[in-house]
Amino acid sequence: MELLSPAGNYEKFLTALAYGADAVYLSGKDFGLRAFAGNFSNAEIKKACTYAHGLNKKVYVTINILTRDTDFSKIKKYLDFLSKVKVDGIIVSDLGLIAFIRKNFPDINVHVSTQANVTNLQTAMLLAELGVKRIVLARELSLKEISKIAKSLSGKVEIECFVHGAMCMAYSGRCLLSNYLTGRDANRGECVQACRWKYFIREESRQDELEVEEDSKGTYILNSKDLCMIEHLDELQKAGVASLKIEGRMKSSYYVACVTNAYRRALDMLPKKAGEDFVKELEKTSHRRFTTGFYFDEVDRQFRETSSPFQTYEFVGLVKDFKNNQVFVEQRNFFKEGDTLEVLSPNDNVFNKTIIVKNLKNEFGEHIEKANSAQMKISFDCQLKLQKGDILRKKCLNKNA
Repeated sequence: MELLSPAGNYEKFLTALAYGADAVYLSGKDFGLRAFAGNFSNAEIKKACTYAHGLNKKVYVTINILTRDTDFSKIKKYLDFLSKVKVDGIIVSDLGLIAFIRKNFPDINVHVSTQANVTNLQTAMLLAELGVKRIVLARELSLKEISKIAKSLSGKVEIECFVHGAMCMAYSGRCLLSNYLTGRDANRGECVQACRWKYFIREESRQDELEVEEDSKGTYILNSKDLCMIEHLDELQKAGVASLKIEGRMKSSYYVACVTNAYRRALDMLPKKAGEDFVKELEKTSHRRFTTGFYFDEVDRQFRETSSPFQTYEFVGLVKDFKNNQVFVEQRNFFKEGDTLEVLSPNDNVFNKTIIVKNLKNEFGEHIEKANSAQMKISFDCQLKLQKGDILRKKCLNKNA
């Protein structure tokens, strides 16, 4: 199965590939559902395609907004560019746009977005007749339903499913809440995640607010848990899923590295199943309590205690170089001499091994006690042979973890 990771900007694109993604999905400056991610200029998309293809990996580009008539002339120019740089697929939700691409750009592979709400075999077969390459099935489907659709298509169309990350409380992500409350349209890429806010209910004749209670657990009644399917990859494989998709174009480079790395390792050990240690690895990055979503018969998918994410480790440094038993690091969060740091790396020789910070120096070679300035250049003694791009993290005290 393909491992498909998010790339909110070029740094995250490089991170995803370095940590084991077979493909990445990204957006240009327009037409994607993550308008507030860094996103990619046309020049960056061209550069990304060249780089990925050199590694025999793939780049998919989103045009998955709910399209309006005024969008088509600009989209046509954009598709002409994407065709020339040979992107490997376009992720689309609008039926009219799918037909438009198949007619005018038959060389471009069309991937049908989860926003298209494909929940049944009849719709999937119709899309297959239109010539689409892949369908990202609606997140509301059970594993049994996914298996039936995938096997009935007999390989005519690939099936892609989300396996990890944030879940939208609205049907396949088609939400009006953000637009209604703030004027920022989630279906045009501007979601404010209003479902994560705390809500109150007020009786009409009273001015005071009464806190909504549901089993005395709190008031975040719209706040979904995060999806996590790392312990069930073998079942997804048996169901006929071709691509496993990680959510998170708005997430950090650390998130992309940690989650991609965990799923890469879990995939590579199939048919052996990933266990609790893999879940604990995923808990080291920002997340809400995990759920298997709609795949099985899990009932409670909402997390009512808080909308705040948790994590057990924090990203403190990015390795820039290593030589003569000295590691050269760009600081990302506070750490000090004597701290124990854990290594996140695609290299098995150092992954999850720990080092103690000794002989900490600034970029001028002067001894310092702590790294407390954002992105400061530092070095310290290290017996592990690290490489550029490795991540250093530190256990954090999180009351919610």
